[in-house]
Amino acid sequence: MSDLIEQIISPRARDLGDGFKVRRILPFHNRKMVGPFIFFDHFGPVDYAPGQGFDVRPHPHIGLATVTFLFSGAIAHKDTLGSDLVIRPGAVNWMTAGRGICHSERTPPPERAAGQSLHGIQTWVALPEEDAETAPDFVHHPADTLPEFDLGGAQARVLAGTAFGHTSPVEYPHPIWYVGAEAPKGAQFTITADEAVERALYVAEGHASIGGQDVNESELAILVPGTDIPVQIASGSRFMLAGGTPMDSPRLIDWNFVGTDKARIEQAKEDWRRSAEREWIDTPFTLPEGETDYIPLP
Repeated sequence: MSDLIEQIISPRARDLGDGFKVRRILPFHNRKMVGPFIFFDHFGPVDYAPGQGFDVRPHPHIGLATVTFLFSGAIAHKDTLGSDLVIRPGAVNWMTAGRGICHSERTPPPERAAGQSLHGIQTWVALPEEDAETAPDFVHHPADTLPEFDLGGAQARVLAGTAFGHTSPVEYPHPIWYVGAEAPKGAQFTITADEAVERALYVAEGHASIGGQDVNESELAILVPGTDIPVQIASGSRFMLAGGTPMDSPRLIDWNFVGTDKARIEQAKEDWRRSAEREWIDTPFTLPEGETDYIPLP
């Protein structure tokens, strides 16, 4: 192992339901978070034939923000705030769950009819304790609103926070460092010591090398803090840089809920179960408009 890398994490396959399969990187048994990132999923590339698609039925969240970024394809998002839009490559969907939200993710009708190739990353970032019960929110950031820059030959976008002198318009109440990039002809750059307190590089497609250590496709390299990190990216690669300041305290995850207090998570589970039993009438959770099905509490 290179002395510039603390750990390399390989993915575990997960089925989120309805056949939507992902490679899960975080949380890992001995590495729960990197900065505020508590959850890191990589889906695709998967090809859907005409008439096929995926459907992640309505489900709840508390205590976190979900962040969706696509390399290819499209996803239709609906939530209980009334948000109803399609995310496409290069854009960011940032959904703050706060005290509670419900959303669905599906193949949009045009892509379902025509078929599509879907490939992307979904992460969760924990909310600071003082913001854990904030009102839910959803913001869509089109690709052309996110800073795009050359990173040693790679085409990079700052998805959240400040990185390499560029700042994203995404608002989040904690220091975060998040970049999505692709290198059709390869790239070579240095992650300086002051870029973030905790830092990681994920290879979504292709190959990277750090201090002579290979980082292969679907691997997350946790980088040594406080030092410059030279990185080489192979041609045709796609990669993510993720990290930030450590969260204010450890977090618990149970199903789709994140928190510092087990009792609060148990309450959220009961709220979801009771909301379904009462058919979403005057209940803590409701379904997005037009949705009737949902994912039951496991």
